[in-house]
Amino acid sequence: MKKILVADWLDRYGGAERVLTVLNRQYDFDKCYTLINIMSNNDLAKVFQDKKVQIIESNLKFLKTNFRYLFFLFPYFMSKFENDKDNKLIISSSFSVAKGFKKRRGQIHICYYQARNQRYIWDNEKIYFSSWQRVILFPLLKLLRHIDINHSKRPDYIIANSHFVKNWIKKTYNIESKVIYPPVDTNLFKLVKEKKDYFITTARLEPYKRVDLLVKAFNHSKETLYIVGDGSMKNRLKKMSNSNIKFFDFLQPSEVMKLVSKAKAFIHAGIEDFGIAPVEAQSTGTPVIAYNMGGLSETVVEGKTGVFFNSQSVDAILEALIRFKKIEFDHEAISMHADQFSEKNFATNIQNYIDLKLKETVS
Repeated sequence: MKKILVADWLDRYGGAERVLTVLNRQYDFDKCYTLINIMSNNDLAKVFQDKKVQIIESNLKFLKTNFRYLFFLFPYFMSKFENDKDNKLIISSSFSVAKGFKKRRGQIHICYYQARNQRYIWDNEKIYFSSWQRVILFPLLKLLRHIDINHSKRPDYIIANSHFVKNWIKKTYNIESKVIYPPVDTNLFKLVKEKKDYFITTARLEPYKRVDLLVKAFNHSKETLYIVGDGSMKNRLKKMSNSNIKFFDFLQPSEVMKLVSKAKAFIHAGIEDFGIAPVEAQSTGTPVIAYNMGGLSETVVEGKTGVFFNSQSVDAILEALIRFKKIEFDHEAISMHADQFSEKNFATNIQNYIDLKLKETVS
């Protein structure tokens, strides 16, 4: 049985690409269809484990790193792929338009939602577009939503990476889905029981991550905060930070995890669809202080593996810091809690689910 993988695009290795790695290990795909591949050879080797998988790209490949400027054509290019009739199992990994890959008669299409799809046309247009851009783009965004709803019906089955995403799929597309949490390489992160006197966050420094709230809160608390990441807001955040807030540039993953493993707590103010970095932090025994919304509300246990705050505000973060200091955390228990999100569990759960659906289709 020929099996193919469909991905939105391949650009750099992250949490979504870790899912692709495990899926490829499980299913040994013949081909991978993607809008564009601009991934480094080293990262491609991680995804495909040096297997000879044919990567088929759309014409967006000619734009290279500028392909996002044609975001409004993503659904069109995903629909135009030539799908060979001898492909039997299609597994798509979608945070944008991969779910819109067209199947043929006799094929089964199972889609893994890595996130709320095309957030720039649904929930977060105020983040991605300015006020005047939203006015101009309103007819286009309305059309793209209509297309996105139609494309959501193309897979036979949908898997969500969290209950938060499952609920979003139901609300947005009126489609039921199965929750299977994504893989976190918990074996990579070692338990560290002795913590140092600093807090840490690792994030893309973009508006939706709300690192600005953390900066304002720690400017007030005077406690040490390490910020690891890069993005369009970096210079602005640096300018508004007091001397107790330290920024780190160009760290290797092993260096990042050393800092995370020794931190007093990992702190996060944004809304994540799942949130791998906080799970990695817990794997090292580091508790998490987080906004009680999105995937983190499913991976952090109040009072045991971390502390929540219930509004995206400076006062709520400061109040959570006060509560955090009153709790004596069991770092080993925190690390054990993170084990449930291991690669092994993901591989087993998704294999069982797909095998079941294949049997149901045959019968």
